[in-house]
Amino acid sequence: MLLERIYDYDLAHASYFIGCQSSSEAIVVDPSRDLRAYFDMADQHGMSIVKVTETHIHADYLSGTRELAAATGATVYLSDEGGDDWRYGFEGERLRDGDTIELGNVQLKAVHTPGHTPEHLMFLVTDGAFADEPGYALTGDFVFCGDLGRPDLLDETTGGNASNDEDTRFESAKQLFASLRERFLTLPDHVQVFPAHGAGSACGKSLGALPSSSVGYERKFAWWPTYVENDDEEGFISELLDGQPDAPAYFGRMKRENRDGPSVLGNPLPELRELPAEEVASGIESGDLVVVDPRPADDVHDGTVDRAINLPAGQAGTYAGWAIDPESDARGLVFLAEDAEEADELRRHVIRVGVDTTRGYVTSTDGLPTFRPETVDPKDLESHEHAMVLDVRATSEYEEGHVPDATQLHGGQVMWERDELPDSGKIVTYCQSGTRSSVVASSLRSVGYDVTELEGSYSAWEDAGMPTE
Repeated sequence: MLLERIYDYDLAHASYFIGCQSSSEAIVVDPSRDLRAYFDMADQHGMSIVKVTETHIHADYLSGTRELAAATGATVYLSDEGGDDWRYGFEGERLRDGDTIELGNVQLKAVHTPGHTPEHLMFLVTDGAFADEPGYALTGDFVFCGDLGRPDLLDETTGGNASNDEDTRFESAKQLFASLRERFLTLPDHVQVFPAHGAGSACGKSLGALPSSSVGYERKFAWWPTYVENDDEEGFISELLDGQPDAPAYFGRMKRENRDGPSVLGNPLPELRELPAEEVASGIESGDLVVVDPRPADDVHDGTVDRAINLPAGQAGTYAGWAIDPESDARGLVFLAEDAEEADELRRHVIRVGVDTTRGYVTSTDGLPTFRPETVDPKDLESHEHAMVLDVRATSEYEEGHVPDATQLHGGQVMWERDELPDSGKIVTYCQSGTRSSVVASSLRSVGYDVTELEGSYSAWEDAGMPTE
């Protein structure tokens, strides 16, 4: 058996390529829409991708299940658990608790593990060439390394299914407690654990950076087993729900699209065209195009294209989810890139969160309208006329200390919560070091807000000895 983890550092997302070497067949679990790694893996090992599945309806990235099936003809397998509200809206073989997927000598057994989501499945993997029982567990967003999948995302992203949102998260937490007690902790200690996310994901509050764990290691060292062993459901729920991170607003769109069926882009993706400066300038003026500047914030502050959105390279997917809502923003994206290869890489990052409006790229700002984003030194903020100081960090960061009288709104929620912003006047944004602030400030400018960035952000504010709350 072959088991390979394919990791997207942008979105902290892990997918898995599992192959049977005797049959030369493979299955991909929880795939991204960027299919290159799966094709490379199949070519490297002389295998055909014949099946594809996912552990649950994801909220943080757009699933590549339909994309991969369309490209390879692979059979799709989807959870049929969780009730009518959480059944998939596209075609695929339906899996119930205890059903199996066979792949030569390899078997994946579906185990219903509700809690993070109602339909969630864990896959127990048996390498039939060497064993007659599972040695591996693909735990999805159920059990992470050192943590658990949060049970409140239905409320955070969709408003829940109950009239009282709080009841939804508490009921989900109870289900998670039962799944741990009745499903996970009944497995032998030697079973290896492979989760769908790592450190940096908002699907839990303290995910470890290790790529894998084991049932025995989690049983001994994770924060939660003592609660289960003592049957302390109340204490478990209190600890689990306390301090969960802010959920970016785009998670709600991901949930809906992943349930109903993401659009299929086709493989290979079409080549990107280098656009003439006059065409891009005209598109910016008409509102049909927006330039994406992938450079670091300091470089952007030295000068960028009018109304450009700053999506730093390497994290363009994450920040595209923060900055662009394709359901309300139809502007075509034009990447500022060194060449077609860099532009294609940026496109592949943003399609992972369902931003499919890339039109092309430019290699310089020559011939385009440019400006220098306004910044203000921390010592000059008091005299700098403004209507709001906006802290775009997480709630937990804000509570540890912030600029006096600042309003906190997580960067991934700002573009969806504009009713919280002043109708007129200047907004001053900051984060911890400047990257998130630059993303949010550029996004707001692109739709007409007057925004200044706090130079050096909160780190500079503290270093300057300015007062904090």
